[in-house]
Order: sequence, then structure tokens, then C-alpha cells
Amino acid sequence: MSKGVQIAGGATLIALILGWYAATNLDGGIAFAYYETLTEFQSSPDALNGRDARVHGYVALASIERDIAEKVIRFTVVNDPPHAVGAGGGGSMPVVFRSLETPDLFKDGAEVVLEGRMLREGTGVLFQADKLYAKCPSKFEAPATETASF
Repeated sequence: MSKGVQIAGGATLIALILGWYAATNLDGGIAFAYYETLTEFQSSPDALNGRDARVHGYVALASIERDIAEKVIRFTVVNDPPHAVGAGGGGSMPVVFRSLETPDLFKDGAEVVLEGRMLREGTGVLFQADKLYAKCPSKFEAPATETASF
């Protein structure tokens, strides 16, 4: 067998293995998708159709409720950071996360990204989160210090 045939066969085998790996490990839903802001998600016409989505927002202050018996966490997500000056604009969305395991950074006012879908529950509509990511603050600022003058 010639060297060119061996190289072509090896490259084909590698391509087939990579294709098989991608097909079996990527869940086809929202893989490699960027998130939508809460306003973008709520304004999309198919948001209530139960489509998979990745939504960005902030946990509303004093909205986290943990139900240990049912292993459920309920909270509200808002579009703007609650601690920002002039916050309060934008909408809000109730969220249910069916697990008690949350990221360490998950707390009131935390920036979060949710993966899941909108569901109708009883008389209302809420976001059923399958995955919950709390984002690390992007800026760490040290307190201002006085400079010595000589």
C-alpha cells in the first residue's frame, strides 16, 4: 500500500472518530449558543413555546426561596443589576431551579445565566432552569487610598 493511501485512510479515520464524538456528546439544543438578555428573551415571539434558551439577568433582591423538602429553589431574575444607580427598569421573570446545588456566587443581586425554557405552571408562567451559572464579577476595585505628598 502506498504512503498516500495510508495518509488518506488515517485522515478519514480521524475525521470519522471526531464526527462520532461530536454527534454523541453535543446535545443539539443550545450548544455553543450565546445568551439573550432578559428583555430580548421576553420580547421574542416564541419565548412561551417552550423553546430552549440561555438567558442572562440578575437575581432580584430578597427573592431567593429554598424549599428543602421539595429540593427546589425559586427566585426572580431582573434585567438590570439591583444595586446599580437608577436600577429598576426592565422586566422580571420568576424562575424555578429543581436542585439545591447552586454555585458559590449565587446570592441576591448576583449576575446569572440560566439554561432552560418557559413553562406554564398553574395560572402563571415561569422559567424552568435546568442549569444555573453565577458569573464572577468582572471588576475588582480596591478601596481608594490616600497618596502621600512629599
